[in-house]
Amino acid sequence: MSTAVAILLILLATPAVVSCVYLLILTILSASIPTPKPSSRTLRFDVIVPAHNEAGVIQRTIASLRQLDWPADKFRILVVADNCNDDTATLARNSGAEALVRNDETRRGKGYALQYAFSSSKKNEWADAVVVIDADAEVSSNLLEAFAARIELGAMAVQAHYGVLNTWTSWRTRLITIAKAAFHIVRSRARERLRVSCGIRGNGWCVTHELLDKVPYQAFSLTEDLEYGITLGQAGYRVHYADEAHSDAEMVSVEHTARRQRQRWEDGRFQLIRAKTLPLLLHALRQPSKICLDLALDLMVLPLSYVVMNVIALLILGVLATLWNPLFVASTWIAIACCTALLLHVARGWQLSGIGIQGLKDLARAPGFLLWKMQLMVKRRESNEWVRTEREKS
Repeated sequence: MSTAVAILLILLATPAVVSCVYLLILTILSASIPTPKPSSRTLRFDVIVPAHNEAGVIQRTIASLRQLDWPADKFRILVVADNCNDDTATLARNSGAEALVRNDETRRGKGYALQYAFSSSKKNEWADAVVVIDADAEVSSNLLEAFAARIELGAMAVQAHYGVLNTWTSWRTRLITIAKAAFHIVRSRARERLRVSCGIRGNGWCVTHELLDKVPYQAFSLTEDLEYGITLGQAGYRVHYADEAHSDAEMVSVEHTARRQRQRWEDGRFQLIRAKTLPLLLHALRQPSKICLDLALDLMVLPLSYVVMNVIALLILGVLATLWNPLFVASTWIAIACCTALLLHVARGWQLSGIGIQGLKDLARAPGFLLWKMQLMVKRRESNEWVRTEREKS
């Protein structure tokens, strides 16, 4: 019996310790990072907005992009109206953007839309780099400056902070804001400091055409952004982090919409975990490559709610095992140490989110959120089709 309990504790403790040590290291290294010197403002950008039936928000996004602090003759806004049956393309043109209309009933998904846009940009031979912005996003005016400054220093791929546009809509969007501060700011600052890849987050990222020539874009999974970031890492290129710029998108606050969106994202992430973790680890050992090692660790650390559930299970079993046999007390202390690391990580995310006291009140809903996540675990759907997120009325 003791052997069985020990094995179970080891099985629970191993992923908990790996995840919490990794998150603690990133938390410690999450101080603000220096901003590079101003660019020469000579680079040309194609700002690409992939859109699938986004007539309700596309004009607002284009208006935000037209406010970019960059020479007007050195950036273009290209909206990819992908398999649309609404007025997205017309509204984009009327708002001052170029519209690339794509209709393909077989090759559906954001990844295919981006590949089409990148190819169109390349054929034109005008832009030095492409920038990807979600159709419901608003950007900081310094976005292109942040990208250009790093490209001129040698970067070939850059990710800006991906924030929340509608933070104050509900408790759910405020919790997402805290989570994104932890996942994006804390982790990305630390990974930039370690000179590894912060990864691609799907919104607010930039890649040069030179790099696209070397590592063609062929990412078509549910999490095409994460997939391409890994592909770049395997090719030896890291994604730099632009901490001073941001692209903020709307997050859903309605439960049934959030459920579908979260299931889709986690399905895609678990697909990549199965497909990419071992190759990344093998690549990291053979090269060696700290970029691939970090990308593998990032994949192995599951979404924070899963880590929390893992640690709670370890704590409960550790306490029960210790009461039964004091020799198991070490497992309890390990669980307590993991809890402390998680609390520090979440607290840092809350601090950087800027929400204040209201955010602490919303964190009190975390137990209910964990129960909701447990319900999601029992249902999985796998489809690479581009499913548009239902927009909420403001």
